[in-house]
Amino acid sequence: MYRILIADDEALEREGLEWIIQRMMPDTFQVIHADNGRTAIERAEEHRPHIVMMDINMPGIQGLTAIREIKEQLPDTKFVLVTAYDYFAYAKEALSLGVKEYLLKPAKREQIVSVLEDLILELKQEKKRRNDELALKHKLSQLLPLVENELSFMFMVDQTLDANAEQLSEWLDFSIDQGCAVVVAFPEHTDSQMQQKVYDIIRNFAKTSESSCIVSSLIERHMAIFLGKEPRISEDLWKDQTKRFAEKLTSLSERQLQSKVSIGIGTLGSRAQGFRKSYFEAVFASTYDEHHGNVCHFDELKHGVALPLNESESLSFDIESGHRSYVISALHQIREEREKQTLTVLDRAQGYIQERFTEDLSLEEVADFVHLNAHYFSKIFKQQTGSTFIDYVTKLRIDTAKILMNSEHLSLKEVCYKVGYNDPNYFSRVFKKVTGITASEFRGQTKS
Repeated sequence: MYRILIADDEALEREGLEWIIQRMMPDTFQVIHADNGRTAIERAEEHRPHIVMMDINMPGIQGLTAIREIKEQLPDTKFVLVTAYDYFAYAKEALSLGVKEYLLKPAKREQIVSVLEDLILELKQEKKRRNDELALKHKLSQLLPLVENELSFMFMVDQTLDANAEQLSEWLDFSIDQGCAVVVAFPEHTDSQMQQKVYDIIRNFAKTSESSCIVSSLIERHMAIFLGKEPRISEDLWKDQTKRFAEKLTSLSERQLQSKVSIGIGTLGSRAQGFRKSYFEAVFASTYDEHHGNVCHFDELKHGVALPLNESESLSFDIESGHRSYVISALHQIREEREKQTLTVLDRAQGYIQERFTEDLSLEEVADFVHLNAHYFSKIFKQQTGSTFIDYVTKLRIDTAKILMNSEHLSLKEVCYKVGYNDPNYFSRVFKKVTGITASEFRGQTKS
């Protein structure tokens, strides 16, 4: 039910409008009365009407002034001017207030109903648009963490580097023109529940304090934060800022863990390959003094401040050092995590297809159900199942048709419709293409 406020200083006018509205549009409106502009403003604040029918000339605060006041508080409310005078004298000001409808006293019933029906339609359309926007925001809120994790994996594992990194960075509004990696390594014997708690704290801090960053999931016992650098910031200032950011992370974690995490910072890089290089540098820097907990910039190692190593030596040293083996383990876990995510998505997709393969089902619909881009979904579906989406659905339909053909009670035409085909001739062609024999021949074989 909609709320409508009728503001008019003449009681008979208000009661007449209410009588017409309730008689001509029963169970549609809750009617609220106001006998002057001030009361109209007060009642509007109290009841928040969807529609206001406002007389222009009233004692005290005039109708247009009252509309202006109500409009500031209730911008979505619809207004109808009611006047016994020439409306055009007020047209310019009324239009500036967003008033599109008016009634000239005495208004006919049909005219009143027509105006209100138009406004109700407008209110419904606006509500639908808001609901669609909310649904889209909700969908995005579910999708973006997956996109963020995928882009992080692209920076962390070389096999995933491809043109999709550009696309994903655009969706996340994360520039990969320049930036670096910060890796947080938890102490070796940290409880997994505590790791997750500190991970959540660090992630929330990074997201609220850094204007441009993406955060990986918790892998093995480390996490990666990729920071985007604004062009206006000099490299020296950037280095100082990232170091201060890392030091804040150690303080945050120390309060929770009662021991410090080790944080490594990679050098500045650009595009996906540069971020990946920075990530490996940060991983190594995080392992340099992991037993004591510190913040270490890879530049300091490379230039001999902490340990004289050149770049190639550092990366190979990372691989060969026994006490740093968690890095290799982490990379394996990243790959496993990605495979697990893919399989989970695929399980959901296959379940959805199993339920609806007899309907007019499209690849786009299934991709939308699992919150993936249709092209990307098609790619992983083929990789994991070994067949295209259409071939997969076709096989389900034909396999089901074979089972149904064993029944004497169903004609071939009925079988065709039950497995999702609308054209029996097309069904016959598909059946023969898949099985090598016609549907009639198959039925004959089963009978014999």
